[in-house]
Amino acid sequence: MDKRKSGANHPYIPELREQLRRGEVDRREFLRTITLLGVSAGSAYAMAGEILGQGLTAPARAQGKAGGTFKFAMKVQEMTDPATFDWTEKSNVARHILEYLTITGPDNVTRPYLAESWSASEDLKTWELKLRKGVKWNNGDEFNADDVVYNFTRWLDPKTGSSNVGLFSAMVEEVDTGKKDKDGKPVMSKRMTEGAVEKVDSHTVRLHLNSPVLSIPENLYNYPTAIVHRKFGEMGANLSKNPIGTGPYELAEFTVGSLAVLKKRKDPYWGGEVYLDEIQYIDLGEDSSAQIAAIASGQVDGIYEVDVSQLDVYDALPGVKVYEAATAQTAIGRMKVTEKPFDDIKVRKAVQLCMNTPEILKIAYRGRGQPAEHHHVSPIHPEYFKLPFPKYDPAAAKKLLAEAGYPDGITLKIDFGQTSGAWELAAMQAFKEQCAPAGINLELNPVPAATYWGIWTTTPFGMTSWTHRPLGVMVLNLAYRSGVPWNEASYANPEFDKALDVASAILDVTKRKAAMEKVERILQDDAIMVQPIWRSVFSAATDKVKGYVTHPTLYHQWHKVWLDA
Repeated sequence: MDKRKSGANHPYIPELREQLRRGEVDRREFLRTITLLGVSAGSAYAMAGEILGQGLTAPARAQGKAGGTFKFAMKVQEMTDPATFDWTEKSNVARHILEYLTITGPDNVTRPYLAESWSASEDLKTWELKLRKGVKWNNGDEFNADDVVYNFTRWLDPKTGSSNVGLFSAMVEEVDTGKKDKDGKPVMSKRMTEGAVEKVDSHTVRLHLNSPVLSIPENLYNYPTAIVHRKFGEMGANLSKNPIGTGPYELAEFTVGSLAVLKKRKDPYWGGEVYLDEIQYIDLGEDSSAQIAAIASGQVDGIYEVDVSQLDVYDALPGVKVYEAATAQTAIGRMKVTEKPFDDIKVRKAVQLCMNTPEILKIAYRGRGQPAEHHHVSPIHPEYFKLPFPKYDPAAAKKLLAEAGYPDGITLKIDFGQTSGAWELAAMQAFKEQCAPAGINLELNPVPAATYWGIWTTTPFGMTSWTHRPLGVMVLNLAYRSGVPWNEASYANPEFDKALDVASAILDVTKRKAAMEKVERILQDDAIMVQPIWRSVFSAATDKVKGYVTHPTLYHQWHKVWLDA
């Protein structure tokens, strides 16, 4: 460990300071990167203020008042194993019970949480996490390094089936399962590399990576990375039945599809004062009119997500405020490359040429967002590299289809669950019309959200909603790296994997953006998806709710929310 440096002394920090001074990185990217290297948010803001001469300080919250019950309309879904969570809503109920090693705020800056600090080696292949002392689980046990080692080991065990395997791919190796697929090829599986997680002492854990990764702190706040008790498996691996956590609230009542009640712990919370006495999540179903009626009548104090088509209605409600966040939330019309006819790249390219994304943004989402480019990296991601914008060209698409053996056109069916709102149907109706001139008869198959999540990884052509993540490389590791659980397109391209490894390891912002050009171009050229838009998200709360903000991932961080009734 001779090469290991403390975060505050990482050798790249002086260069990063100079880049900010020269205007080569903006303030947001400076804060994001320097905190990842172990500098506290307060010190980072002070450093940026000194360099820019602006006297910057970390955002401060107003002092609130204790007491009250916050009633919030949101789906109440099953809540068994956080490592396999596939909906943000599940994590929001759990988020008040369980906690994470880090926390990424609405400002996209990642800060310490259960890990009070971290540091990275110069080559970004060794990360050391210093854990907070004095943190207690609500069963009286002390939080320690055994909990963290247990969680990493469990996340990266193929038996768990956690999507975290993609996030921490630099800590896994591929092994032969001894089984064969239908073509007689070996079935491979990913498992944690031996020695990837090391317990240094009772409150220090060291991660040993096979390749450099910059985004470890941000990866640790992805919603399936909540830290469970080291005996979670022994307790039945069901959070709703054994809600043991380090957070400030305990689960008092839980009924899927109806109600989740969280009550503030009576023993002191390590994180200081928490204002709300009780949080109630009330499931009002999919009916947007029921949600509007509930907030208008005072049945609830807030709404999880406001559909873009209902903005005018909410704006007209007295005493109700709509909150907006620009995000990297999207929906991907991905094609399974192992299934006919999508195993032919000419068909996939033809489909891609038929999507006019700016037009879909106007029709389906009132222009509240940005058109996408078919590679799942957003302009708000710090590593985004702008490629030439995709052209809508049905004539070229028709020619490709003829070359692929479909001179008279082709009929395709797309499944979608409207899991992020009614805009998905509007988008697909517009896309259907755009496909027609190329000879593509696009059959739309809207299904209930629950049904879609049962088929999203198996359907040949499906439109899947993906939530915001602060880095593009995070979602690419989750969704497109070879062999990861959430690779719904069954995409496997070693060149892409290698390019993603390279981009994930670069500290210099300008160089990282340049490296992302290749990553984005490979995805775009392989035409495994059509991506219509990047969308803003909206939530709502009454005027009595104070300290509330909309997180771009719709994560609930309510320790300092209070009611001014």
